[in-house]
Amino acid sequence: MSQEAKTYVIIGGTSGIGKAIASSFDKDNNTVHVASRQTGLDISNEQAIREYFESIGPFDHLVVTAGSSAPAGKVVDVNITDAKQAFDTKFWGSIQVAKYAAEYIKANGSITLTTGMLSRKVVANTYVKTAINAALEAVTKVLAKELAPIRVNAVSPGLTMTTAYQKMDLSARDAMYQNAASNLPVGKAGEASEIAMAYALAINNPYMTGAIIDVDGGALLQ
Repeated sequence: MSQEAKTYVIIGGTSGIGKAIASSFDKDNNTVHVASRQTGLDISNEQAIREYFESIGPFDHLVVTAGSSAPAGKVVDVNITDAKQAFDTKFWGSIQVAKYAAEYIKANGSITLTTGMLSRKVVANTYVKTAINAALEAVTKVLAKELAPIRVNAVSPGLTMTTAYQKMDLSARDAMYQNAASNLPVGKAGEASEIAMAYALAINNPYMTGAIIDVDGGALLQ
């Protein structure tokens, strides 16, 4: 017997991890709405977010994977304007999406946000991304209380082979993946389809809320 058809909204679903998540749910008569900058939705634009969810109406599950870029560098070197812009996109963008989506999510629905291993792994020259991800993990738990019975979780991916790195020098990118293969306990960098499995867990497990799901190949063990 097939499961009851659900409606999913994937923000950031046109590439990388978001695209893999959307593909995994695009079956069994489900409806999957995908939005990103490529489709004209800027999650830092509050009015655009409000109008987007008004246009969709009631739905079951929300996933946010948008806004993963942030300036790298030491605190004394990073341009504060660039750092604030990164916060406006990933942190405040995710908050705005959750705020306006909550009105339309059905009972027993869910929100799954995206953080990253730098929230808890100390790496020099990454303070902006570290701060954004740590803030989102803290807010995930607050939202899980405030929005109940809507369940709210976050997935924290490690290094994942996606188009996010397509502008890197090819040799540098290959070296990065090889370094992961040599040092991570699992012996490889992640694939988008593998990260997508964690979102499926958060969405499908009715006893899971306020959780941070690490899918990082063991990076936090190092």
